[in-house]
Amino acid sequence: MAQTPPPESAPSTDSEPETALETARRQLQAAAEHVDIADGVIERLTHPTRVVQVSVPVERDDGTVTVYDGYRAQHDDVRGPYKGGLRYHPGVSAEECVGLSMWMTWKCAVMDLPFGGAKGGVVVDPKTLSADEHERLTRRFAAELRDEVGPSQDIPAPDMGTDAQTMAWFMDAYSMQQGETVPGVVTGKPPVAGGSHGRAEAPGRSVAIATREAINYYDIPIDDATVAVQGYGSVGANAALLLDDWGARVVAVSDVNGGVLDTDGLYTHAIPSHGNQPAAVMRHDAPNTLTNEELLELDVDVVIPAAVGNVITAANADRIQADIVVEGANGPTTSAADRILEERAVPVIPDILANAGGVTVSYFEWLQDINRRTWSPERVRDELESEMLSAWNSVRSEVDDGDLSWRDAAYVVALQRIGRAKEARGLWP
Repeated sequence: MAQTPPPESAPSTDSEPETALETARRQLQAAAEHVDIADGVIERLTHPTRVVQVSVPVERDDGTVTVYDGYRAQHDDVRGPYKGGLRYHPGVSAEECVGLSMWMTWKCAVMDLPFGGAKGGVVVDPKTLSADEHERLTRRFAAELRDEVGPSQDIPAPDMGTDAQTMAWFMDAYSMQQGETVPGVVTGKPPVAGGSHGRAEAPGRSVAIATREAINYYDIPIDDATVAVQGYGSVGANAALLLDDWGARVVAVSDVNGGVLDTDGLYTHAIPSHGNQPAAVMRHDAPNTLTNEELLELDVDVVIPAAVGNVITAANADRIQADIVVEGANGPTTSAADRILEERAVPVIPDILANAGGVTVSYFEWLQDINRRTWSPERVRDELESEMLSAWNSVRSEVDDGDLSWRDAAYVVALQRIGRAKEARGLWP
């Protein structure tokens, strides 16, 4: 397997959205100013441990063979095995995987989970694959990564373009090569194959919990809170449903096709998620429709960008009217936009805290797998609530004591934990 370093990231411009790696490195450097740890630790965290590139040949249904590029970036494992998703998407690259793996390192540390960060994927549009081709691709990818992954080494999970079935195929392929069933090699599997109850809804649930705690922190009664959600997929839909159930007024939701608006509040339970019915949002009977760009600029208490990255930029940050931004997607706010929102005193609850429910319940799944014991859905929800509140309180303390932004505070919590671990373990000669 060839190991290739990620390309150096160049400064981003307004016309060229910054990459995940650029954003992650900028955020690391900004937070490092507030943390008393050795410069050498920060330098080490700027680079991944390794980036593995593999070729994944797949026989198509018509008998032809297509070779796809696959990657696995492993950022840091000082606190435990690497952990992070596998995505099937045309935009997958070594650089993107490195940036996303860095976010996973911070996310795991903020949640105080015994994992480090990783990310990987295959350069492919999954919509061009039949179910059989998807399975063959996954099984061959698992074979190519066999030496890089394992329940105590690196534990993949689903991401864009992959799902619970993908993880079941990956686990089966790895297990067949090992000669024994190894459910802990991946998380996000179906419960019948060793997965955890509540895993699919977990990122959205954590976003809802973070939103609830944020509006409480800023003295907004939840019954009076108005919320707009960009991205009505698994994260956004689950967050909206819970906030609706808890009494907030969800006034707008959107998917890739556009959004709907009702200032009196939408009944979110009547709107299927994009994953269940791709065109359901725009078919919902609502007084108004709007674009995804317009949704972000609504005058609401909370806006939740839960679709894709780089949607709040220097070009529109001045037009954000929400009192609070809660990041449901990974990297929805560029560094330039972050600075503008901070200058405008608009708090941003960062992704590494808000959407950390996925990796947290993945940790629960891993524990269940290695102990061969299943948790009830109620226990999963209760444990996630407890972990989220613990992480929230750790970050809130840094916000209050250090007069920091929520993002810097989350990074301070993460870097303190990682820094202490690196200093305790030392540097192998």
